[in-house]
Amino acid sequence: MRSGFIAVVGRANAGKSTLVNVLVGEKVAIVSPKPQTTRNTVMGVVNGENYQLVFVDTPGLYKSSTRLGDDMQKATEDAAKDVDFILYVQDGHGGISDGDIELMKRYVTGKIPAAVAYTKIDIMPKERIKDDVQRLYEGGVTCDIFPVSARKGTNISKLKDYLVSVLPEGERVMPDGIVSDRSEKFMIAEIMREKILLKFDDEVPHGIAVVVNKFERDERGVYDINLDIVCEKANHKAILIGKGGSAIKQVSSFAREGMEKFLGAKVFLTTYVRVEEDWRNKPGLIRDLVII
Repeated sequence: MRSGFIAVVGRANAGKSTLVNVLVGEKVAIVSPKPQTTRNTVMGVVNGENYQLVFVDTPGLYKSSTRLGDDMQKATEDAAKDVDFILYVQDGHGGISDGDIELMKRYVTGKIPAAVAYTKIDIMPKERIKDDVQRLYEGGVTCDIFPVSARKGTNISKLKDYLVSVLPEGERVMPDGIVSDRSEKFMIAEIMREKILLKFDDEVPHGIAVVVNKFERDERGVYDINLDIVCEKANHKAILIGKGGSAIKQVSSFAREGMEKFLGAKVFLTTYVRVEEDWRNKPGLIRDLVII
């Protein structure tokens, strides 16, 4: 029996959460094309007959400009210190800079064993893969490198088998039947935020938090969900609501469909938008609005 914790780290928008969802086989983390989508460390558990992989999806590495961003970076640093293995995710499609190599080496050349998942190979010239891998080795990244495509499933089984082989022998570290350490209520808030990230332009989503006020299931099996969408500015609130409430109705309908798919049941969803100015720089509000 092999088991252990695997920290999944890398720059923002490298494809970490998409890769974790594919490896786990279920949605345990939200995804969008925008940086800073992942704010929390989220565990995704893969159980096999003779193994258990516990992936720790982390916030993306980037230059922070807010107190919330600082907390997110610290969460990633902390997660990478107390695991059995580090899987560094590098966006292959985006190319590799000297800065990428130096950042990568911070995580893959320490005491904790590591490997690199070189992602998004389905949307890049295949001839570049060999050249990039060679550049990484020449730059001092000497661990194993796996070119993968989460979207196409390319080399995912190979990567999973490898991770099983490098984990230590031991008992399961998470109970059977659990695929994530996060609650349904947490995932409902995240699904709402995911749909906002997908619908609105870059200016608004980064200052959004979602607070679930009510999460109940009635005798018919229907979930009654009431939540607040918190933004930082009055003009952001106006954008989120839209003319005649059109924007909030559209994104709420989009979110409700995602919630129903996740919960496997009907959802009655009520949403409100409120303003908390500059909440990402206020520790008290960060604590109330975001679980890091």
